[in-house]
Amino acid sequence: MFSHAGGRPRARRLLSITAAVAAVAGLSLTAMPANADEPTKPIPHSKPAWLGKATHLGTAAGSAATTAKVYLAPKGGVDALKAAALAVSTPGSPTYGAFVTPDQYRARYAPTDSAVQNVEGYLKAAGLVVTGVESSNRYISVSGDVAAAQKAFHAPIARYRHNGRNVQAPSTSLALPASIAGLVTTVTGLDTSPHVVKPASSTPAPPPAGYRNARPCSTYYGQVAAKLQADFTTPLPKFQGKTVPYAVCGYTGPQLRAAYEGSTALDGTGVTVGITDAYAAPTIASDANRYAVNHGDGAYARGQLTQVTPSTYTNQDLCDPSGWFGEETLDVEAVHAMAPAANIRYYGSQSCLDEDFLTTLGKVVDQDKVSVVSNSWSDVEEAETSDSVAAYEQVFLQGTLEGISFAFSSGDNGDELATTGIKQVDYPASDPYVTGIGGTAAGIGADGSLIGEAGWGTSTYSLSANGKSWVNGGFLYGAGGGSSSLFNKPAYQSGVVGGAARQVPDVAMDADPTTGMLIGETQTFSDGVSYDEYRIGGTSLASPLFAGMTALAIQQAKHDAGLLNPVIYKDRSSAFTDVVGNPLDAGNVRSNYSNSENAGGGIAYVLRTFGQDSSLAVTRGYDNVTGVGSPNANWLTALK
Repeated sequence: MFSHAGGRPRARRLLSITAAVAAVAGLSLTAMPANADEPTKPIPHSKPAWLGKATHLGTAAGSAATTAKVYLAPKGGVDALKAAALAVSTPGSPTYGAFVTPDQYRARYAPTDSAVQNVEGYLKAAGLVVTGVESSNRYISVSGDVAAAQKAFHAPIARYRHNGRNVQAPSTSLALPASIAGLVTTVTGLDTSPHVVKPASSTPAPPPAGYRNARPCSTYYGQVAAKLQADFTTPLPKFQGKTVPYAVCGYTGPQLRAAYEGSTALDGTGVTVGITDAYAAPTIASDANRYAVNHGDGAYARGQLTQVTPSTYTNQDLCDPSGWFGEETLDVEAVHAMAPAANIRYYGSQSCLDEDFLTTLGKVVDQDKVSVVSNSWSDVEEAETSDSVAAYEQVFLQGTLEGISFAFSSGDNGDELATTGIKQVDYPASDPYVTGIGGTAAGIGADGSLIGEAGWGTSTYSLSANGKSWVNGGFLYGAGGGSSSLFNKPAYQSGVVGGAARQVPDVAMDADPTTGMLIGETQTFSDGVSYDEYRIGGTSLASPLFAGMTALAIQQAKHDAGLLNPVIYKDRSSAFTDVVGNPLDAGNVRSNYSNSENAGGGIAYVLRTFGQDSSLAVTRGYDNVTGVGSPNANWLTALK
């Protein structure tokens, strides 16, 4: 999904390079540019980054079908749009807070009808069929065959074996005639490799397959010492010479509100929080209301929770809808926990593919019904394509100018080295126009106070066969973070973080599954379908917690905020608590049902540590686990 322009060689040089690469690869460039005499310009970063890791299967047949979306440049150019988005979000700017409506945005920045007509005419002349124009002129949809696509975009298209799938994609950067190139920002769809985004929650079993927490567990942090197993007879070993507590059963809304928001009377009244995920949980309304009533969050008012969903869903075999049901449940219940009176507007994507999330986020900004959006999904930057990134960023920029704030989970695999073989961060959390949410392990005491927070990073230990020691199983999971390979350091991070790259995350909240939130969901157990509750964590808990808390800040300010990062970095010393070291125990013991449901299959005991996030370290000041820190009650009055 990502990023920015490189150099723009002159047309003749570009064509000679294209021909040379095609010859080396054994490709046939059967289609010549539609405007052969006009110099061309490359579309920046339009060559798929994964080509070097794929197996080349030969030239795509000229008659093979292809579809694409040609995204049009905003009026005035992308750079001007970015400058305007930062200005309306930066305190002290002359245009700070001067947000626009969707109609005003379209009038000022949407591609003109003449731009649409010019690009349409060119695409048709190349032999492609224009199948539609997005309602805000955001993109033109086309279909046709490979021969026409090669002619239109001046690039050979080949077949590849990539990530276990046969796909087709351009073999070189795309290019357009100079008279057209300035009107286009990116082209998606010619690369047919599916890009799947994943929910960022960390749960030991994917609901709605039944899962329950085993006992013992603690009602608040440190309540039950892990001296004995569940039979209260068999001893458990100490860890590093000390007895550690059993993990919490799962924090509830009143506990989380007390820990982070204090005694405020703010409750999110008048503010709407958006949530985007894939699919839609069929029992979400009844589950969320039952959970809220059970745990003191207050029942939902009529119309407080609404859903915007497509008429059909696709790619269910690829995307695991049941896992997304659990994600929606977590997101909705976490937002309500932090902002019990806020409205929640859930947007369900047709599938977990980029193109469907782009459609969903397009609805969010075109409808302009929400103030802040929680997004608990991501993928590694390595997997992103620049065409998708450019498309995502245009949506984020529009939303920012409308006053919408975007929060994205930073991921659950630390520096990603163990999962991908290279250190990297997740996108969209790394985009400069969203707020990346990292994770902590939070200790909430008996009185609701925040005892302290460690960075979320976990090594796992299993109980030895003789039950007398803990056996180290290595790094398990932790908050995502690090240096972006796609984006330069934005101005708001200057003077706060080192280096030249965008750093992730920006802030953090409770995410460690060992100190996670209790949620309620209808699940399928071995004896039937029923509602039950379980503890869950991940940065996809941290993101809706932060979005809910930000709803209170917006309520207090009586206005939307757009991109939150300029305010976050300006007020970091007062509105955020720096997470330093580990004020909690070395770890907690978790008791897990071996069959995920009950003690009939036995209970397994594991120990999960705090503050060991792969190579990422928690330090004084900014760090790549917790950002500038976790929000405290001063965040509720930070938006002026």
